[in-house]
Amino acid sequence: MHIDSREMEQQQNYQRAIQAYPGEPRYLLAAMQDLQKEFNYLPRLGLKILAQHMGLPVSKVYATASFYKAFSLVPKGKVVFRVCDGTACHIKGSETLVDQLQKYLKIPPGETTQDGAFSLETVNCLGACALAPVMVVNGRVYGKVTPGSIEKIISEYGGQAYEQPTE
Repeated sequence: MHIDSREMEQQQNYQRAIQAYPGEPRYLLAAMQDLQKEFNYLPRLGLKILAQHMGLPVSKVYATASFYKAFSLVPKGKVVFRVCDGTACHIKGSETLVDQLQKYLKIPPGETTQDGAFSLETVNCLGACALAPVMVVNGRVYGKVTPGSIEKIISEYGGQAYEQPTE
């Protein structure tokens, strides 16, 4: 099996992200969080290296990665828009926010723009019902979001290059 220099470099990057943890299964979640933080998702090769480091079967590591909604097995955008669609947010119009984001970003929930800049997700609850409707963008909470404020929020993250929504 031939390994090219790019794959070798990726492998070294994954090992570097994991090496801070002892090779004990109790550190699995923490190592996975760091791996995802570093690469914006859990790369297949990274999980294989992690499994080997922890002395676990790859299937156990994948089972853990797929069990927790916070982990992603596919690349995410550099900017992730998470719109709450829990009861309070839904009643206060979160569907309209999702519609606006879809129009501006040209992607449905669960997808990432082709350039890897933005991802759009809906979540069941963000635990900030008093601020409904709520959206979190790369860890920053936006409360009482209106459809009119979506364009401004997107532009804060470099989204001005995307087209205006068409009615």
